[in-house]
Amino acid sequence: MADSVEATGVRRGFFSLLALVSVGFHLWLIFAGLIPNLVSRPLHLMLALPWVFLAAKSGPERSGPLRRWSGRLLCLGGLLACSYIIVNLESLDEQYGSLRGPLQYGLAIVLLVVVLEMARRAIKLALPLVALAALAYGLFGQHLPGEFGHPGIPVNSFLGTLVIAEGGIWGSLTGVSVNVVAVFVILGAFVGAGEGGAGFMALATRLAGRFRAGAAKVSILSSAFFGSISGSASANVASTGAITLPTMKRLGYPPSFAAAVEAVASSGGQIMPPLMGAGAFIMVELLRLPYTAIMAAAILPALLFFWAAWCGVDRFARGYGLKGMAREDLPDRRTLLTTVPFFLIPFGLLLAVLFLSGYTPQFAAGLAIFAAATLLITDRNGTFSILAFLGRFEGACNSAARQIATIAAIIICAGIVIGVLHMTGLGVKVTSVIVGLSGGHLWGALLLTALACLILGMEVPTTAAYVICISVAGPALQELGLPALQAHLFVFWYALLSTITPPVCGTVFIAAGMAQTPWVPVAGKAMRLGLGLYLVPLAFVANPALIAPDTALFPALLALVKIGLGLWLISRALIGAGDPLWLRIASFVAGAATIFGLGVAA
Repeated sequence: MADSVEATGVRRGFFSLLALVSVGFHLWLIFAGLIPNLVSRPLHLMLALPWVFLAAKSGPERSGPLRRWSGRLLCLGGLLACSYIIVNLESLDEQYGSLRGPLQYGLAIVLLVVVLEMARRAIKLALPLVALAALAYGLFGQHLPGEFGHPGIPVNSFLGTLVIAEGGIWGSLTGVSVNVVAVFVILGAFVGAGEGGAGFMALATRLAGRFRAGAAKVSILSSAFFGSISGSASANVASTGAITLPTMKRLGYPPSFAAAVEAVASSGGQIMPPLMGAGAFIMVELLRLPYTAIMAAAILPALLFFWAAWCGVDRFARGYGLKGMAREDLPDRRTLLTTVPFFLIPFGLLLAVLFLSGYTPQFAAGLAIFAAATLLITDRNGTFSILAFLGRFEGACNSAARQIATIAAIIICAGIVIGVLHMTGLGVKVTSVIVGLSGGHLWGALLLTALACLILGMEVPTTAAYVICISVAGPALQELGLPALQAHLFVFWYALLSTITPPVCGTVFIAAGMAQTPWVPVAGKAMRLGLGLYLVPLAFVANPALIAPDTALFPALLALVKIGLGLWLISRALIGAGDPLWLRIASFVAGAATIFGLGVAA
């Protein structure tokens, strides 16, 4: 028993030290100046490998000796391969992405296997299968008949571009993960490690608790606040749902309704700036636009999503006869004043530096992290404790390092797919197919793209689904006249559909499990509450002014009001709450006409 306890202590110490190194490395990159990509990106992967292969949760299906030993071997192989690239950086640069000798071929195979298995362990099988299919196409696609074949790529150049050059696993997507996403993940972890989460809940409860179905509306606001830093739907359900779901059930809310509210509200975290589940930063890289421009474009559609959920909750509340929260259940002013600063100070600093200076988003986030870390030394009661600070700091580092590793597993594996698409020209061929099937009509291409996003997003994480779909469908949408920023936002939103849409509906399953209720009724209610996820992307295509508040504020606000009214009418139609059928049909027609009948141009 003593040996077991000692081993557990050593393990915890190792991963705490690793987490500290990971956080320190990614913060150091902000201020260190230019570091060669084939140094920083392999180091990023090296710091992620142990979290996936060695720190997996224990359990009957995870603790077998084969899994443990294979994880150790793969971790060691990945560490050695990354070290080889860093040490031999100068000679590899002179090879221009072409492998030489059996050692480098072995290196390529090891790295590809490590990345594929890393993604499988972190996020299941779908994304590695897509990457494996892409690799097979790159190696053997020249044997395919017709236009989907390619001329053939020498194996040394194909594999070399993927593993020793910046055309695959070390490509620009990995650069986004290293330089930007990791920093914002660290910020979210440090804000959440202290009283920031309590501040979110206190503010949301104070603002929304007194309204009809107040506890459900608290869930919407708290998920919007929390999602803005977590960028993860599942993390949002687990954190805010642990508080809001028991509260809603205690107040007599039907369990299926309570779970649907939490599932929908949590899904919105991935479209809420500033983090957006890493999507905002990938858009910056792909579109070459300032980060502030992406935030400006994303904010009003995100607000409309939560507005639609709010309207749906209000309609359901009428039917169920749900009241607001009692005054004694609302946080008092002292709680509000002592908890809100724990997230307001870091966020205020982040936004001030972003919009009032010329510094990069990474630098702004770095300053906000230092502010959030400083606040960990105290709590809402003003108690200062070094011991408590160390515990919170360790928890923040561990949470950040684990999330960085998961995101790295997704993005690096997706980099394989993107690399193959670029080398083989497959993306151009798929684009021509989409344009052909749509008959040259933009709305037809949008529907085909939405269907592709839904199917791919059923098993592939949102960020990866967005990257893959925009690579193949984005050029087609732009060829048919859709501006690039609209195309990217459209694809990113529809990559989220599977979070609440059966048969996968990941957040629905999590919320239904937490509420201990069957998932099918939850999914039915969630799709109606989450109608913004289905309609808002179409709305900002019809009303492009909505995503241009930085250049045309008044038309953007006009579009916001117009689309918001339409969403309210459609929500009323879908959630009758006792309305006669003729009124619901009239509301639906009026809502659709309001949103799409007269677009507002930027």
